[in-house]
Amino acid sequence: MTNRLPHDWFRDPLRGMPARSLLLATGNVTPEDMAKPFIGLASSFTDLIPGHAHMRRLERAIEHGVFAGGGVAWLFSVPGICDGVAMGHEGMHYSLPSRELIADMIESVTRAHRLDGLALLTNCDKITPGMLMAAARLDVPAIVVTAGPMLSGRYKMERLDLVHDTFEAVGRFKAGLISKEDLAALECEACPGGGSCQGLFTANTMACVTEALGMSLPHCAAALCASAKKDRIAYASGKRIVDLVKKGVTARHIMTRAAFENAIAVDMSLGGSTNTVLHIPAIASEAGLELPLDIFDRISRRTPHLTNFRPAGDMMMEDLDAAGGVPAIMKRLKKNLYNCMTVSGRTTHRIAGAARVFSDELIRPLDRPYHAEGGIAILRGNLCPDGAVIKQSAVASQMRRFTGKARVFDGEQACNDAVLDGRIRAGDFVIIRYEGPAGGPGMREMLAATAALKGLGMADKVYLATDGRFSGGTHGPCIGHVSPEAAAGGTIALVRDGDEIRADIDRRLLELRVPAAELARRRKAWKKPEPKIKTGYLARYARHVTSASTGAICR
Repeated sequence: MTNRLPHDWFRDPLRGMPARSLLLATGNVTPEDMAKPFIGLASSFTDLIPGHAHMRRLERAIEHGVFAGGGVAWLFSVPGICDGVAMGHEGMHYSLPSRELIADMIESVTRAHRLDGLALLTNCDKITPGMLMAAARLDVPAIVVTAGPMLSGRYKMERLDLVHDTFEAVGRFKAGLISKEDLAALECEACPGGGSCQGLFTANTMACVTEALGMSLPHCAAALCASAKKDRIAYASGKRIVDLVKKGVTARHIMTRAAFENAIAVDMSLGGSTNTVLHIPAIASEAGLELPLDIFDRISRRTPHLTNFRPAGDMMMEDLDAAGGVPAIMKRLKKNLYNCMTVSGRTTHRIAGAARVFSDELIRPLDRPYHAEGGIAILRGNLCPDGAVIKQSAVASQMRRFTGKARVFDGEQACNDAVLDGRIRAGDFVIIRYEGPAGGPGMREMLAATAALKGLGMADKVYLATDGRFSGGTHGPCIGHVSPEAAAGGTIALVRDGDEIRADIDRRLLELRVPAAELARRRKAWKKPEPKIKTGYLARYARHVTSASTGAICR
């Protein structure tokens, strides 16, 4: 089997006849169409996710573009999970593992049906990286259409977003800061319609990363889902994928190491979700490239943070679109970006050179950044010898150094209960463990806990560290991806209530201040816990998933 998947096999006068008969039976082709490029349109449409519920119209736009370009579009579907709906209960175990399912499903359909190229229609958190992983693995011509952000909500003349005005509103209500009437209104108004959630959370971060990587057409990431602009980009993407097939430009021609470094630089300048530290290495791995964890820190140290998105600031994706989109970010960073090929046929530098920046406040110049360094920092220390991740752009200056007493929870729910019951105090260093890729299993996001802490006014009074992960909407001093994880016997499994823990972002340090001899005694007494889930997909996933420090990929 080769990496190229031309459907020429179907054209063989004798061997291809049964397959041609079945394809003709679909009503999607005529005998004359058999000579045209076959484009798989992988859609993640579902009624369950607001970012995907409107995709039927974008499917049509892509199809029209494919046919206008001289190809044949073949629609097939992959599943999607809404992290916001799955948050805070057992459903979140499935979110990250669904990334592998999506990649495997696209591989299976593409190989089985010998498709010549792929148009990948996606939007939300794990679907976008799963589709990119499939494209990199298959190395066929591919183009990505991210379906677009949601408009901000409105209540009492204030702009709303999902995280601040639902998850964090729960904490504000518990603290008596908003009324029951306000809470009910926010429930209805925070998410006014279709699209990925409004701030620079994981879905929108991955859309920006995809465009910066060169796998989407310019302006795709920020174009709103409700806009005709998005429809035009979808149509143009359908036409363009036919050109890519005809020219033999495959995914790995675009997804080079230099392109990945460009994508990381754009991510750092935006202050995006920490989940990119899981997804970008996983995509690169499928492209045959290794991106060590420290590359994020190296690029972050040299890349200023130029925007101020929610959850840390007040900017939303509609503002990025108005300010010039991802090309405007690339214009600011042009001298620091490699000149790479993109699916548009234009190079990175050409796109950046033609871009316009419409607001020097929304997208600041390099000499006046919001922060001198990028959004993410990689921490090391005896608590995380293989690394941990923090969104430093969302941490208040007075919390960049912190020493606190450990409050240890063996699982997310126990911590959530403690937060809402008011049992977390200023000066605590909260530890949530056994929520890593294998121990979770599935490395759940901890947005319920972090959002409640912020809503209660505790975001600048406590630290939180976990071997799980955080939503792109998390704000405050929250450290994720602590590796090795507790289930693998990492140091985080040895922490006890009252232990002193030190975090120092400037020194990139996360340290458990317990004598080595005492840690050795604890390690000798530690026993590997029984798997939480022993049957089904998650049990298989837990047996094969690697550390968060390598992207939580399955081998």
